[in-house]
Amino acid sequence: MKDTQNKRDRRKIPINKVGIKNLHYPIKVNDRRNISQDTTAVINMFVNLPHHFKGTHMSRFVEVLNQHHGRISVEEIEDILLTMRKKFKCRSVHLEMKFPYFIEKAAPASGAKGLVDYDCAFYATLGPVKGKTVFDLVIEAAVPVSMLCPCSKEISDRGAHNQRSTITIKVRGRSLVWLEEIIEMAESAASSPVYALLKRRDEKAVTEGAYDRPRFAEDAVRDVAKKLKSDRRVAWFQVESENQESIHNHNAYAMVVSS
Repeated sequence: MKDTQNKRDRRKIPINKVGIKNLHYPIKVNDRRNISQDTTAVINMFVNLPHHFKGTHMSRFVEVLNQHHGRISVEEIEDILLTMRKKFKCRSVHLEMKFPYFIEKAAPASGAKGLVDYDCAFYATLGPVKGKTVFDLVIEAAVPVSMLCPCSKEISDRGAHNQRSTITIKVRGRSLVWLEEIIEMAESAASSPVYALLKRRDEKAVTEGAYDRPRFAEDAVRDVAKKLKSDRRVAWFQVESENQESIHNHNAYAMVVSS
């Protein structure tokens, strides 16, 4: 059969990324107790395409995943990229995996347990940098939290408005930083964590605890950044906080990126 993708392209324009997006595929994520959690990721896979090739072979991306089926985890990512590089005979390869990650949390007063889900991601690249082949991995966790407005508390005689917020942390590590650690950093910078299951006495504890710890979006990103700066495992980070305002028709936002 004719291989159209391998035909010569004469426009002399290389393509930085070509591949597949939004493929749902099962993966495994290990927690810091070395217990494996099965989840489903939305996967993007890309390679560079030299200027003289008309197209790439889309089926080969799925073949690579199938080759690693049952072993797809953060520890396997570099091997998957190496397989892609060999199969496509290219210079640079990219793999993105976005997935829900679950942690069991106990309510603050009753101790009732429930699973809280966090939107997490791995962004990985293998390619040439200054003449060397470099593997790069960024880990991301988007953490739902509750924030209580310091300004509202200061000027109000009764109560203060709060927000459902998301603190998103991206980390490039010199060594492995666990997702649980990133999530804990975010929750510790908020007015309160959120929970899957709360009894009435838990609601009282969460509400009063948040009232005693008012936080701006700026406070959250600075607190997380301070912790990440002091962690020798962390080579680079980005911290975002976005508050879904309850009394404004806009969101509050702050971001810190390391140098």
